[in-house]
Amino acid sequence: MVAAMSVEEKSKETHFGFRSVAEADKASLVRGVFDSVAPQYDLMNDLMSGGIHRLWKDGMIDWLAPRPGMHLLDVAGGTGDIARRFLDRLDGGGRVTVCDINAAMISVGRDACIDRGMLHPIEWVCGNAEALPLPDKSVDAYTIAFGIRNVTHIDRALSEARRVLKTGGRFLCLEFSHFVLPGLAGLYDTFSFKVLPWIGATVADDREAYQYLVESIRRFPDQDTFAAMIRDAGFGRASYRNLSGGIAALHSAWRI
Repeated sequence: MVAAMSVEEKSKETHFGFRSVAEADKASLVRGVFDSVAPQYDLMNDLMSGGIHRLWKDGMIDWLAPRPGMHLLDVAGGTGDIARRFLDRLDGGGRVTVCDINAAMISVGRDACIDRGMLHPIEWVCGNAEALPLPDKSVDAYTIAFGIRNVTHIDRALSEARRVLKTGGRFLCLEFSHFVLPGLAGLYDTFSFKVLPWIGATVADDREAYQYLVESIRRFPDQDTFAAMIRDAGFGRASYRNLSGGIAALHSAWRI
């Protein structure tokens, strides 16, 4: 039996883009966004990054340096693009658990893998980053690409990442971040707040979803703040690399 929420729990608020919403409602609101964009998710990332997200993801796998026998957990990885890159790099000898809260995203990713003749050894799990359905110390590496800014409680997601990693396991997070080239900041803002929502409305017939995604990027902590959050979650050797002038950042840490 699910316990009823207290008045205090119901009254807590968090952000959904630039809007304030009840914490209890955010997960369903985010799920609705990704239900809407799931069929065009790769296109969405192409539009938001100018196609460069593909190179960023390659760089994520480069930094991970997959090795035979490694078990990777890819969270918010419903499209399967990180899983495919990981397994292609290994050319066999490893396995991936893909965990995504959104069933529609998992369906898109599984179909894409089937189309490429790649299903095993990928395990598809519908689950929440804040309460992962995996045992303690069960995976060698944890990756999350463009997903952590959408969780309600980032600290809980980081704590869960550390919990499921084996001692010596690697954490890698690729996320849109804060632009660090002041001379181009105005152009970047115009593209983000004017062009992207218009493209979303024109190409994907969903302006609101793209508006939320742009706003969620602006609400995400800057690089140093997020690195501090990773350290506060108990990780060691936290560091990051800015990508494309800080449009995205790749964060790395270890369970020591």
